[in-house]
Amino acid sequence: MAAVTSLGLGKTMERKLHSVGIHSAEELVEIGSKQAVFQVKEQYPNTCVVILYHLEAAICGVEIKQLDNIRKSELKTYFKQL
Repeated sequence: MAAVTSLGLGKTMERKLHSVGIHSAEELVEIGSKQAVFQVKEQYPNTCVVILYHLEAAICGVEIKQLDNIRKSELKTYFKQL
Protein backbone atom coordinates (compact mmCIF):
# COMPACT_ATOMS: atom_id res chain seq x y z
CA MET A 1 0.00 0.00 0.00
CA ALA A 2 1.23 3.44 -0.92
CA ALA A 3 1.40 6.29 1.55
CA VAL A 4 -1.16 9.06 1.22
CA THR A 5 1.75 11.42 0.60
CA SER A 6 2.51 9.51 -2.62
CA LEU A 7 -0.53 11.31 -4.09
CA GLY A 8 1.08 14.68 -3.42
CA LEU A 9 -0.63 15.40 -0.11
CA GLY A 10 1.40 16.67 2.82
CA LYS A 11 2.17 15.17 6.20
CA THR A 12 -0.51 17.22 7.99
CA MET A 13 -3.20 15.91 5.65
CA GLU A 14 -1.80 12.42 6.02
CA ARG A 15 -2.15 12.67 9.82
CA LYS A 16 -5.72 13.91 9.52
CA LEU A 17 -6.64 11.11 7.13
CA HIS A 18 -5.00 8.55 9.41
CA SER A 19 -7.02 9.90 12.34
CA VAL A 20 -10.26 9.10 10.47
CA GLY A 21 -9.15 5.64 9.36
CA ILE A 22 -7.74 6.33 5.90
CA HIS A 23 -4.22 4.94 5.94
CA SER A 24 -3.17 4.58 2.31
CA ALA A 25 -3.46 6.16 -1.10
CA GLU A 26 -5.51 3.17 -2.24
CA GLU A 27 -8.00 3.65 0.61
CA LEU A 28 -8.35 7.34 -0.25
CA VAL A 29 -8.98 6.58 -3.92
CA GLU A 30 -11.51 3.90 -2.99
CA ILE A 31 -13.44 6.07 -0.53
CA GLY A 32 -13.28 9.18 -2.72
CA SER A 33 -12.73 12.82 -1.92
CA LYS A 34 -16.28 13.57 -0.78
CA GLN A 35 -16.49 10.80 1.80
CA ALA A 36 -12.94 11.52 2.95
CA VAL A 37 -13.65 15.21 3.53
CA PHE A 38 -16.91 14.31 5.27
CA GLN A 39 -14.98 12.16 7.74
CA VAL A 40 -12.22 14.75 8.19
CA LYS A 41 -14.75 17.56 8.74
CA GLU A 42 -16.47 15.55 11.48
CA GLN A 43 -13.17 15.28 13.34
CA TYR A 44 -11.87 18.74 12.37
CA PRO A 45 -14.87 21.11 12.10
CA ASN A 46 -12.77 23.99 10.75
CA THR A 47 -11.96 22.05 7.58
CA CYS A 48 -12.51 24.23 4.51
CA VAL A 49 -13.57 23.47 0.95
CA VAL A 50 -9.98 23.82 -0.28
CA ILE A 51 -9.18 20.54 1.49
CA LEU A 52 -11.84 18.87 -0.66
CA TYR A 53 -10.24 20.37 -3.77
CA HIS A 54 -6.83 19.06 -2.70
CA LEU A 55 -8.18 15.57 -2.06
CA GLU A 56 -9.97 15.50 -5.41
CA ALA A 57 -6.90 16.74 -7.26
CA ALA A 58 -4.70 14.16 -5.53
CA ILE A 59 -7.07 11.34 -6.44
CA CYS A 60 -7.21 12.56 -10.05
CA GLY A 61 -3.44 12.87 -10.21
CA VAL A 62 -3.46 16.56 -11.06
CA GLU A 63 -2.57 19.81 -9.34
CA ILE A 64 -5.40 21.72 -7.69
CA LYS A 65 -5.26 24.48 -10.30
CA GLN A 66 -5.96 21.86 -12.99
CA LEU A 67 -9.42 21.05 -11.59
CA ASP A 68 -11.93 22.64 -13.90
CA ASN A 69 -14.45 25.19 -12.64
CA ILE A 70 -17.40 22.87 -13.19
CA ARG A 71 -15.88 20.20 -10.94
CA LYS A 72 -14.92 22.80 -8.32
CA SER A 73 -18.48 24.11 -8.36
CA GLU A 74 -19.89 20.59 -7.85
CA LEU A 75 -17.48 20.00 -4.97
CA LYS A 76 -18.30 23.36 -3.40
CA THR A 77 -22.03 22.62 -3.56
CA TYR A 78 -21.44 19.27 -1.86
CA PHE A 79 -19.25 20.85 0.80
CA LYS A 80 -21.86 23.48 1.66
CA GLN A 81 -24.29 20.65 2.50
CA LEU A 82 -21.97 19.21 5.16
